[in-house]
Amino acid sequence: MISLDDKIALVTGGSRGIGAAAALMLADAGATVIVNYNNNQKSARTVVNRINKKHGDGRGLSIKANVSDSAEVEKMFKKIRKDFGRLDILINNAGIWEMAPILSMTDEMLLKTIRINYLGAVYCAREGARIMKDNSSGVIVNISSTAARRGEAFYSHYSSTKAALLGLTKSLAVELGSYNIRVNAVAPGWVNTDMSAEAIEEKGDTIKDRIPLGRIAEAEDIAGPIVFLCSDLASFMTGAIIDVNGGGVLVD
Repeated sequence: MISLDDKIALVTGGSRGIGAAAALMLADAGATVIVNYNNNQKSARTVVNRINKKHGDGRGLSIKANVSDSAEVEKMFKKIRKDFGRLDILINNAGIWEMAPILSMTDEMLLKTIRINYLGAVYCAREGARIMKDNSSGVIVNISSTAARRGEAFYSHYSSTKAALLGLTKSLAVELGSYNIRVNAVAPGWVNTDMSAEAIEEKGDTIKDRIPLGRIAEAEDIAGPIVFLCSDLASFMTGAIIDVNGGGVLVD
């Protein structure tokens, strides 16, 4: 029932983890997918090659840009406008998760996380909305976290930026609705990705015990709700946050 045929999608941080899974599933649903990366060109090419092998050359492309740099973001979106003339879907997925206890957190640690996790999403939403507005249509999905819902000790800078994405989501949903641009968020819990691999290896059993469904999510478990929000099945959803955590964190 989900068809994204002829849609143009950009996934930031699409070279691995949730971003890669979302890119692959968007392509499966019919979209042409642009995989954004900053440093990991090899992994981005792997995702693109998988898309093109399965769906045909040109259905997957990669583009390098540091989302924390507004000039690079502007350049990336100018290229998308030039090459495609439009953008239908933006997945703001790029992010980092680095431990920084408040008593030892440096300005550099704090600002790095803010620039990538929050400002990167703002820059991309701004440039993406400019293209979507011209076509009176578009979908933006911000990838937040359960840490935004409950906080996370030793990662206050991370949880704060992910909470900021929820405010961004609701604000842009109201602001951009008249242009037929829908803005929603997905808030994953623990996910078995490279970013969380060390923590899961160390305390995986404890994590599973706190999740009613009894397992840690795979990236595909998060990609499904992302693709749903991009589809016509979610055509009357905007400003919503979908929590995908196996019941580990329940919120009103």
